[in-house]
Amino acid sequence: MNIQSRFISLVAPVALALASSLPSGAVAAEFDEAQVTQVVQDVKVVPSNSSARPAAVNETVRQGTAVHTGTQSRSELTFKDKTITRLGEKTIFNVGQGSRTIEMGSGQFLLYVPKKAGGAQIKMGPVTAAITGTTVLGNVDPSGIVEFTVLEGSACISYGGMGQTLFVQAGQMVVYDPIAMRLENPVEVDLQQELNSPLISGFRPLPSSGLIQGDIQSYRQVAAPNGDLDRAVRAAGAASIATATPDQFMQAFNSLLASYPPGEVRTLVAGAIRARPDLADRIRAAAGQARRVRGYYGKDGKDFKEYKGKEVVGPECPPLNQPVQQYIITPLTPQFPVSPEQPPRGSGG
Repeated sequence: MNIQSRFISLVAPVALALASSLPSGAVAAEFDEAQVTQVVQDVKVVPSNSSARPAAVNETVRQGTAVHTGTQSRSELTFKDKTITRLGEKTIFNVGQGSRTIEMGSGQFLLYVPKKAGGAQIKMGPVTAAITGTTVLGNVDPSGIVEFTVLEGSACISYGGMGQTLFVQAGQMVVYDPIAMRLENPVEVDLQQELNSPLISGFRPLPSSGLIQGDIQSYRQVAAPNGDLDRAVRAAGAASIATATPDQFMQAFNSLLASYPPGEVRTLVAGAIRARPDLADRIRAAAGQARRVRGYYGKDGKDFKEYKGKEVVGPECPPLNQPVQQYIITPLTPQFPVSPEQPPRGSGG
């Protein structure tokens, strides 16, 4: 195996606290203004206390300004630190809402944050994602549903209402359900298919394109001819991944799951799901059980309370929703243990 992990765990409140502890203006100004670097059809700039006007390429939009895109319209904004924000159609984006914070009012967006640029927080209604050195896609639907996909790198997404915090890695998507009022567990997505998004294909190549392609290649290697999964399936008695019975495939997958380095397990899971989507539920369940038994998230889910340069990392961010702890009611009357030599008192004496 030759798969590299590049993930850093994050927690939004810690990221904000660390960024705020820097000298005044050290990082905050970087998100106070951006340059419009692409306009496709109907894109409006709405300054505070002023009427909307058409956006122009190379103009600067500053704090307190909103950018609106119309039907079949797109735009790209580039910040001083080379962070890129792309907006899909019918999207509202607010500039400079806080120190290293980007606020999406509604609509589709792509965000690329360069490594060592200081990271960023994305506010999407009641959901906040903290990222650094990462490329993400998202959608904030008017219904309140939030979709958040990591294309490369990692993120920590939080829903404050229920105190949920989930670690999301490249090739995973998390959905916030406003009816259930919770974040669903991360699910695998096809990164190759995600590249067809108009926020990628309709613009210049992203600086992180090579990293995204590297992740795609890693997933393919898992199930490639004579790859790890292919050899394990043949050892289980099947002729190929495609013809393996469900039991043969799961036997092969579980054998790999027990031996894979923790930091590479999610790549194994993603590759296995792509190879046998019909067994996706069983694959996820087996991986979840292994996490609980072995007690790992990978090195990137651990507690790194450090601040290195401009990279912000924080306490552990679990990869799945944690099981609800049972609430045990303590009886009001103390219960006295019965001695083994003394039989319990009966009603007859």
